[in-house]
Amino acid sequence: IFKKRWLYQLIAPIYGWFFNGQYKRYDRVVSDMKESLDITKFSTAIDIGCGTGAMCAVLHDHGLNVTGVDNSRAMINVAKKKTKDRDITFVEHDLLSGIPFQDKRFDIAITSYVAHGLSIEERKKLYQEMCRLATKWVIIHDYNDERAFYTSTVEWFEGGNYFTFIKDPKLEIEQHIQELKTCFEEVQVVQVDIRANWYICKPKS
Repeated sequence: IFKKRWLYQLIAPIYGWFFNGQYKRYDRVVSDMKESLDITKFSTAIDIGCGTGAMCAVLHDHGLNVTGVDNSRAMINVAKKKTKDRDITFVEHDLLSGIPFQDKRFDIAITSYVAHGLSIEERKKLYQEMCRLATKWVIIHDYNDERAFYTSTVEWFEGGNYFTFIKDPKLEIEQHIQELKTCFEEVQVVQVDIRANWYICKPKS
């Protein structure tokens, strides 16, 4: 994903066309998850790999103080336009190079459809960084193994690591916990859509 930054610069306006649809899906998930994990009771959240800002907008509208980070300036520009009536902070920064916030700065660290596009080593860095930033929960919103043909085609074109990721992301995260000895106390997997899960991780205090 990071080697193809030019691709995301190019397609950011196209992603912007899907903002409203993404917003509706994310809003439904956050609302449906309130009985299991009501993130709206927390105050601050960081959305890592925020893209065009749909998840940021949902979290903001549910009452959180939100910061969105993405390594694509074009994505950040679209996000700012799409959420111009909301008080959301957007930061352009390489997601794996030490996001410029102090440890445990946020209650929630969330990422949506980012992990699957990374190599295994890059995902380790992502998990570690999210654990560093969050005090309460790390939420990885990503695919499960019920992929559509269209999704497979797009992921092949983007050149990510989707097909490895979906084999067993819960097991992979748990293995990374043991390897890194720094991250999560527990991992829960909740199906939130026909083709998506929340991988809910409790950071070590």
